[in-house]
Amino acid sequence: MNGVVIHPTAVVDPGAKLGMGVTIGPYAVIGERVEVGDQTQILHHATISGFTRIGRECKIFPFSSLGTDPQDVTFKGEPTTVEIGDHNIIREFNTINRGTVKGGGVTRIGSHNYFMAYVHVAHDCQIGSRVIMTNGATLAGHVVVEDAAVVGAFSSVHQFVRIGKHAYIGGYSIVLQDILPFARVSQKRESFSLYGPNSIGMMRSGFSRATIESVKEVFRTIFHTDLNTSQAVQRITEEMGDQEEARAIVDFIAKSKRGILKKFVTDE
Repeated sequence: MNGVVIHPTAVVDPGAKLGMGVTIGPYAVIGERVEVGDQTQILHHATISGFTRIGRECKIFPFSSLGTDPQDVTFKGEPTTVEIGDHNIIREFNTINRGTVKGGGVTRIGSHNYFMAYVHVAHDCQIGSRVIMTNGATLAGHVVVEDAAVVGAFSSVHQFVRIGKHAYIGGYSIVLQDILPFARVSQKRESFSLYGPNSIGMMRSGFSRATIESVKEVFRTIFHTDLNTSQAVQRITEEMGDQEEARAIVDFIAKSKRGILKKFVTDE
């Protein structure tokens, strides 16, 4: 069957759709409405249920649970979904819940992401591509994580929070407000603060020094002037509106519903 390999102890519903070269390990459980893309590996004791679609060349590690019902008391068994892209690595004991009707009905994850052990992605989250979530990171419902962001170990992100692209969140953080694109934030004891642009992460992603300096200038305008947020956005638009990264930050602020984190320290 298209090179599919299913261990004799695995339980695979006949209604599941498996692509070419899929492998299913011992004691894995695959539900009736699950779709798995070509060359994806599902290791032993993983469970995939509900209306769940997984792309090609992913690797699902033991004891992960994907596509289960959302942890939402208003959920009434509606046919909501989980959509996972290509080339994702989902390590041990991950839990990814499907969406709710009130939240759009889809928990969506892009491609080339790395989710380390014990990560939780709640209902209706929207995660981009090249995101890293480290051990024990937890997203509440309706969270948005944009491309290439990093969520540190044992960090918890509040419902409806948005994390901008290339942002870095240090371990053990409690995130209650939106985090700007390219920002570097961390929590020490009871203080959660922004430490400036994620310059090292940007360099690793191939951004030029000039681009990094322009992002630093945007941050200076927002955090190190007497301007309020609206005034800072206006100045950035007037002076740097032709720069892609500046526009990304301005657009992010415009869409913020929970407000952006503004507690700033000059250094760690």
